Amino acid sequence: MQTILIFNYNIFHQLTILVAMNFLYEKITFIFDPLHHFWEHEKLSRKISIMLVLFFVLSLLAIEAKRLGILTGPLFSFVPTNHFYAISAAFTVVLILEVISLVFTLPCSFSRSVGKQFEILSLILLRNAFKELSKFPEPLTFHGNQEAVLRILSDGFGALLVFGLLGCYYLVQTKAAEKAMRPTDLYAFVAAKKGIALTLLGIFIYMGLHSLTATLAGREHTDFLHQFYTVLILTDILLVLISQCFQPSFYAVFRNSGFALSTLIIRIALAAPPYYNVLLGLAAAIFAILLTLTSSRLFGKK
Repeated sequence: MQTILIFNYNIFHQLTILVAMNFLYEKITFIFDPLHHFWEHEKLSRKISIMLVLFFVLSLLAIEAKRLGILTGPLFSFVPTNHFYAISAAFTVVLILEVISLVFTLPCSFSRSVGKQFEILSLILLRNAFKELSKFPEPLTFHGNQEAVLRILSDGFGALLVFGLLGCYYLVQTKAAEKAMRPTDLYAFVAAKKGIALTLLGIFIYMGLHSLTATLAGREHTDFLHQFYTVLILTDILLVLISQCFQPSFYAVFRNSGFALSTLIIRIALAAPPYYNVLLGLAAAIFAILLTLTSSRLFGKK
């Protein structure tokens, strides 16, 4: 009799946990899916594009007004006097939008998430190339800026090579490993990743507002995007560990861990000095391509 009671209690306890987890997954999905749909909607994309053009034009006007002495006082101390800063600012906004898209991509397969991060890496290299323009005087001259020109060439061609390797990466992609999971496990796994994505979105918004406040107040601070990349490194490891709960096979663990390593190399590239950042970015892309080819061609049938 006691054994039956213990057995029934264990079943009841497991059912309670299952119902609670399903309730949590449903709430996460209920919050995440409308946000994702809203962000990816075509109308919002058009509005953001128009706002980006206006932001660039207004940045140029603000810089010109600062040069003419119209904008004065501590409130406008953060406005530069070099028009080329407007280009860097516009690409920074583009990069922020792509990072938000990356957060919404996390619940997708590991391979798709990694591809999105290579897209961001190529944009960052382009942004770095344009940021070098802020060191040039107006009007633009070559003499005395040879080192900046070399860095522009390095970042520009590096972005192009990463862009090309990204195309190769997408070509060698196969059916996502998650498709082979049971429907119940797949739903729970995707819901867990959606919960992590929502948490990341909150952290990103907080860090962005904190950085904006520091900029307006004239306080020195580090680029919050680079700080957020550190959070992404920890998130990648967390996703690998969570995936192991649903995909415990050696093949899946190695594949997912390999993709996490390629994103780690990307983050190191972002913190590396000129020239090394390009080499590390190319190494990360080649590593991801070789990992995909090896896992699909040699272990695909498994």
